[in-house]
Amino acid sequence: MKALILLGALLLSTPLYAAQLVLDLGSNHRTWQTEELLKHPQARTITVPDDVSYKREMHYRAVPLAALLTGVSAEDHLQAVALDGFAAELAAAPLFNTSGSQAWLAIEDPAQPWPALAKDKPSAGPFYLVWTHPQAGHISPEQWPFQVAGIKRLAAVAERFPALRPDPALAADDPVNQGFALFQKNCLACHRLNGAGDAQFGPDLNIPFSPTEYFGTDFLKRYIRDPQSLRQWPQAKMPGFSTTVLPDEELTMLVGYLKHMAGRKQISAK
Repeated sequence: MKALILLGALLLSTPLYAAQLVLDLGSNHRTWQTEELLKHPQARTITVPDDVSYKREMHYRAVPLAALLTGVSAEDHLQAVALDGFAAELAAAPLFNTSGSQAWLAIEDPAQPWPALAKDKPSAGPFYLVWTHPQAGHISPEQWPFQVAGIKRLAAVAERFPALRPDPALAADDPVNQGFALFQKNCLACHRLNGAGDAQFGPDLNIPFSPTEYFGTDFLKRYIRDPQSLRQWPQAKMPGFSTTVLPDEELTMLVGYLKHMAGRKQISAK
C-alpha cells in the first residue's frame, strides 16, 4: 500500500508530455514531443503584447520556428495544420526573419497550462504559432494558427489547386492576381473555393454561389470587416479584418478576386 501511495505521488508530481508535433518537410520528417521542445537549446520565454487569440498580453515558452525548419528554404511553401482542421498556408520566407516580425512556436507546458480561449473551450495549445512585432511584417491573424498538430512542406497553392487560379491571361501584377494572393493569406485557412483547398471550417466561397452574388459590394466589405455586424450567432468563428490587417485597398482587391472567380466556377478534381 505504501508503495502504491509513493508511486501515485510520483506520477502526480511528474508532468505528462503527451503532445507531439509532426514536421513533414520533404526529405526531413521528424516528430517532436512537448518535453523535447521545452528543452530545446533555443527555447526561451517571450512576451506577446497583443496576442491575436487571447486578445491580451501573453507570455510563452517558445522556440524560433526557423530553428525547426531543417531543409526548408525561403522559397518554399508550408502549411500548418491544426487539430480542428484549420490549415494555414504560410510562405516560408517570413518564418526565417530574425528581426522585425519573427515567428515562434509556443509550447504549452502541461505543468503550467495556458488559459482557455473562451468559456468551455480548450487552450491554444499544445502548440501555437505566434509572432513578435507582427505589424512590421503585415502578419494576418490567419498566420497565427493555434492547436497546431503538424507542419508540412507543400507545393505552392496555385500549383496544388488550379481551380483557384484567376484567368491566366491576366498580368502578374493585375489587381485580381494580387487579390488571389490576399485570399491565400487571409481566407484559405478556413474556406475552399471551387471545392479546392484543404480547410474544413467555413463554406466554399464560389460553389454554389460566390458571396459577391448575394452581397452588395459595400455589405460584403462590411461583413469582412465585422461579420457580427450583419449576422450574429453565438458560435460564429470568423474574425473581423481591421484596416490594420487588411487595408481598404487590399480589401478591394480581395473582393475583386472573388468577383472574378464568380465567373470561373468549376468543381475541383480533388
